[in-house]
Amino acid sequence: MKISFFEEFPNKSTLPKLDLVKFPTKLYLAEYSIEGYKQYKKELQNKYKNLKEVIWWPVLNVHEGYWMSPWSKRRALLRIFHCLLNENISILWDAEFPKNRKLICSQFFKHFKNKKLIKTFFQKYKGEIYTAEYFLLNKLMKKILNYSCLSFDPSKYKNVNVTKMLYSSVMHNWLTEDIMRNEIKLYKKIYKHKFAIGLGVLDKGINGNEKQISVERLERDLKICKELGVKEVIIYRLGGLNKEYLNVINKFI
Repeated sequence: MKISFFEEFPNKSTLPKLDLVKFPTKLYLAEYSIEGYKQYKKELQNKYKNLKEVIWWPVLNVHEGYWMSPWSKRRALLRIFHCLLNENISILWDAEFPKNRKLICSQFFKHFKNKKLIKTFFQKYKGEIYTAEYFLLNKLMKKILNYSCLSFDPSKYKNVNVTKMLYSSVMHNWLTEDIMRNEIKLYKKIYKHKFAIGLGVLDKGINGNEKQISVERLERDLKICKELGVKEVIIYRLGGLNKEYLNVINKFI
């Protein structure tokens, strides 16, 4: 089973955590600009030979939506698409509602055009697109996410895979072992091999209120993924990695 990492806040304290990682891995790196991403990629892959791939995770300014969605500011989406126009790099599309929820109202009419813009980008982009998506049990919400361009089926959108964020520390006790197993079996049926599982969280994200996963819960979640034949697990996030977490992760490499 491949173990990869998300890093939302690349800096001098988070990126050196790669010193702890001795196995081949990938890094999904959040950055506002493609220039910043390329600089990080060059420096990191020169230093860490086991870092097989650095995938750009484009994020917007908070007032623009932060995550990529039809409710993001249209100018911000166009800025990202323009800089990728002649690129062939791998990107992570983090499909979430805007951090600034007011945009859902203020961008309501524009979001119809933005949906068309996003769909066109997915069809025409030359590089590989990975998506990170909500995990939801509610069937109605799943339909809403599909309609709202917050969920992308690879058979339709040509994305490389779908990463479902099963962050059991954030979802607390209701994300039981049985629920996780059933959901992963469903993903295998729908997406075949074109899916990954996001686990965590090891440290807080942009919201600042995420609860850290316990070592025991991380081991449980990794064990479930391993037993069900998940090909890749992506752990959120690198900056929270420590020796205790690493001891558990190394059992599943």
